[in-house]
Amino acid sequence: MLEKLLKYLLRSESEKRFRSQAKSVKIGIGFVAQISETAKLQFGKNLDFRNYISIWVGKNAELKMGENVFMNNFCSVNCLKSIEIGENTIFGEGVKVYDHNHAYFHGNGELKVNRKEFTYGPVKIGKNCWLGSNVLVLKGVSIGDNSIIGAGCVIHKDVPANSVIVNKQELILKNQPK
Repeated sequence: MLEKLLKYLLRSESEKRFRSQAKSVKIGIGFVAQISETAKLQFGKNLDFRNYISIWVGKNAELKMGENVFMNNFCSVNCLKSIEIGENTIFGEGVKVYDHNHAYFHGNGELKVNRKEFTYGPVKIGKNCWLGSNVLVLKGVSIGDNSIIGAGCVIHKDVPANSVIVNKQELILKNQPK
């Protein structure tokens, strides 16, 4: 009983807000939520988050998750504008979702990256999707319903419904001279 009370008292205000919005949520250890007071949250029932999940929702951003969403260990969702995750979607370990990217420009022959300015694009992940381990979903992408994204894929273009995307890597074995 005392352990549960201590865990509750040590939760951040963002985590408390997240838990209050989500109906019937399981959260493992190491959960981190940074949620702006002006963020819009919409969650379905039966969310299941394993260990070391990070959720970041910025000012006036909107995060929606359908029912029965599962996130395995070390996943993160980084939302500055709009991310939607459909019901019955499964994230493998280490999945990362971003709806923004740092703004950059060329000036005086140099490439400059702005740490505080971003470009945005909404992300929509459909219903009944499975994103394998270490998938990276970038801004402006829609993944259609009933799609499977193979481990290690970087999704930077829209994926139609009922698709299977694989990361075709060619392993090249070269013998070293003796």
